[in-house]
Amino acid sequence: MKNRNIEAVVEGWTAPIRPNFMELEGQYVRLEKLSVRDHSAAIHLANSADDKIWDYLPYGPFDDLGAYQDWVSNVQDKKDPVFFAIFDKERGDWAGVASFLRISENLGSIEVGHINFSRSLQQTRAATEAICLMMKWAFSVGYRRFEWKCNAANLRSCRAAQRFGFSYEGIFRQAAVMKGRNRDTAWFAMIDSEWPALEAAFTGWLSADNFDADGRQKLSLADLTAPILVKRDPRLT
Repeated sequence: MKNRNIEAVVEGWTAPIRPNFMELEGQYVRLEKLSVRDHSAAIHLANSADDKIWDYLPYGPFDDLGAYQDWVSNVQDKKDPVFFAIFDKERGDWAGVASFLRISENLGSIEVGHINFSRSLQQTRAATEAICLMMKWAFSVGYRRFEWKCNAANLRSCRAAQRFGFSYEGIFRQAAVMKGRNRDTAWFAMIDSEWPALEAAFTGWLSADNFDADGRQKLSLADLTAPILVKRDPRLT
């Protein structure tokens, strides 16, 4: 009989739970289920500093607080995506949102997306820790695959994915039409066997010892996660 090319057996794995928690707590950040009452006014105010944050999202910008509250009201109780508000402990304010989406517990796959960080949250330890906390939760409950997808034209998001340790998996051409424009979608992912090394990279980067008295990093997260990447986006330098 000829040898058959059959994938390896996955032993001892059971389907994980769906996101059902109300809070994730870190050193620099706290995540709570997004709600109109608790978060919308503060996040809308933070978002008002930069309309460009909506360029690659399928919604926004919102003309006023009422319009933003209508959007939050529509998404806050969804089972997929599950939206979270992000509280920056260092600044003491609600400054962004992120979500779990395309939640496939039977396949062991989950995605992070709808990431919308206000200008004050961007490029901070709080922003990085927010994504790390979501990764940690997903792998701790048994997801095998954690995905990041973005508009392929959004090179800033592609760079962020690689910095966080997501390996490049290719581009789906003409994947959607968004706000009247073509969208090619870039795919990135990490898997459970990579998580221990990635978690160590995040722990090292987030450590107070990695920052000088002026808050400047000594080692970059991109340098710490680079050896773990299976493939890099060839468009990025």
